[in-house]
Amino acid sequence: MQSTATVLVYSDNASTREQVRLATGRRPAADAPEIEFVECATLPAVLKELDRGGVDVCVLDGEAVPAGGMGVCRQIKDEIFHCPPVLLLMGRPQDAWLATWSRAEAAVTLPVDPVEFAGALASLLRSRHAVEA
Repeated sequence: MQSTATVLVYSDNASTREQVRLATGRRPAADAPEIEFVECATLPAVLKELDRGGVDVCVLDGEAVPAGGMGVCRQIKDEIFHCPPVLLLMGRPQDAWLATWSRAEAAVTLPVDPVEFAGALASLLRSRHAVEA
């Protein structure tokens, strides 16, 4: 597996972005690469970073305003060629059907549970590496 992976974190809430960083640590699992974060608080910043390339996984806050992560996910799946996998942060477990609608590869609920989040992120990184290999 590559030595580092870039994870884009989108949320208008700095506390949510911090929860993601803390739950991930240096790496989400022993067999996962070290993580470099790119933080975005707005949709234009997300689109700019994805156009630049090099993002391995996106973590999108479904509760972000004005552009929620579920809508952002659906948009980038339609607009970004070879869109990276998306881990969606949902406000309620009952929103899982919306995560499916948005075409996210994985979803976890807020507040971020470190074990659940790290497992989901590591799984996406593993699958991304398997596709590229």
